[in-house]
Amino acid sequence: MLTYEQIMLRLQKKQYSPVYFLAGEEPYFIDKVASKIEQEVLDETARSFDQQVLYGRDIDEIARVISYARQYPMMGDKTVIIVREAQALKKWENFELYWQNPMPSTILVICYKNKPDARLKAFKDLAKTDYYMESVKLRDYQINKWIVDLIREKNLQVEPSVVQILADSLGTDMSRIEKELEKLMSGLPEGTHLIDAAMVERNIGISKDFNGFELQRALIERDVVKANRIVNYFADNPKDHIIIKELPLLFRFFSNLLIYLYLPDKSDRNAASALGVAPYAIRDYQAASRKYTKMQVFRAIGHIREADARSKGIDYPNASNEADIWKELIYKILH
Repeated sequence: MLTYEQIMLRLQKKQYSPVYFLAGEEPYFIDKVASKIEQEVLDETARSFDQQVLYGRDIDEIARVISYARQYPMMGDKTVIIVREAQALKKWENFELYWQNPMPSTILVICYKNKPDARLKAFKDLAKTDYYMESVKLRDYQINKWIVDLIREKNLQVEPSVVQILADSLGTDMSRIEKELEKLMSGLPEGTHLIDAAMVERNIGISKDFNGFELQRALIERDVVKANRIVNYFADNPKDHIIIKELPLLFRFFSNLLIYLYLPDKSDRNAASALGVAPYAIRDYQAASRKYTKMQVFRAIGHIREADARSKGIDYPNASNEADIWKELIYKILH
């Protein structure tokens, strides 16, 4: 089994495998590998003759895919077959004979956007080979590093606060994040190499002053006025700041803060590893640890859980509007 990074590095070096079985619950990495092969292996002329994109819902059985893969190229020395929505295909037991003896002139790319049945021998054995890539969804704490890496690929730098704002506002939808970043980078003035919060506000529309990151900052500083100003903005813009999406960010922060308070070794490197965050983020936990006791953090976590339940109507039959839930939560955390 190869990782996404290993496959992309090989593709950059034009080291091609006869089979790519791209499977998993994160479509982003599957699409990136398939698109790179589709766009770069053959030139534009050869693609018209020797490249085909098939869809599982139309092909029905894997045997038909194999018949395409067994064909010789017409123009050059390679045939590229890309199968999208391969999870819709049937009778995968026929696939094992092919990948064990693939057509040398064919690059067969299988895009299986789900977890294949590991009980089937065809998949179980395939997962042990370099033909297989499992596309796993990134965890929340991994998104920040991925955003930074994506920006650095463009030879740009980014303020740490911007990374957190993007992660908090856009969630873990990697395709959406990449699309918004492309929009942001295309609007940068010539000669600009640092992305700051003002640029994000102008190009993406995420307020640099009223977002989850700034609310977290206000709570760290125990700034009652600023925190209330932000949650009032959230309440006035419910479509952009849905409470059930914002609360998990606060829950994660205070949960990590509790872990930090109990760490025997609070050095930046050890704390970052224990919390699963970037080293620069430890500064926030250091600051918060001077403002909150362990008991206050315990209570804050409980208040956030209660606010989440209220927002979903759990154990609270009388529905509360989001503005009231926010105001009560901020009051309880800071008093």
